[in-house]
Amino acid sequence: MRSTIIILLLIIITLPLYSALVASQDKAEHLFFIERSRSRNLVQYDVRLTGNRDLLDSNPVIAYWILQDGGREELNSVEKEFAYGIALQEKIDKNKFKIHLVALKNREIVVEKIKGSFKAVMSINGEESILQKVHVGSQKEQRGQLQVLYVDLLGRVISTNLPTKERIISGHR
Repeated sequence: MRSTIIILLLIIITLPLYSALVASQDKAEHLFFIERSRSRNLVQYDVRLTGNRDLLDSNPVIAYWILQDGGREELNSVEKEFAYGIALQEKIDKNKFKIHLVALKNREIVVEKIKGSFKAVMSINGEESILQKVHVGSQKEQRGQLQVLYVDLLGRVISTNLPTKERIISGHR
């Protein structure tokens, strides 16, 4: 009986500490995703936030797989380095980061707060836009390897909120 009371007291004492710890853990907000023509799995890009809903000071953008069955899986080292990873994350201001994706190294994406939530902003078809989705069109070659034919950048123009799309033909990044 005495040990039960001690255990209950410990739970009561530590519960507020546990609640505070959980509340202070980082949160995430979705930015955009990459879909591929040959699979229903997506690569999701999120921004990690502090408890105050500010960007983390270091490497706030993360990428991971959303599998077609709803599961989540981390990118492996080859995917990070050659396909879906983030080549650069550079802090511009308190809540503003510049990133470059491995697959689109020459295209700058700025992560910033717009109307209360973080967005990925980039030039799409020559207009400052919010990036929502990247679609990769590919086909299998005779050797069994995938060949990327094109990459579509899809989003909304910031000034008009109209949809926009830009196609990048493979080899013309």
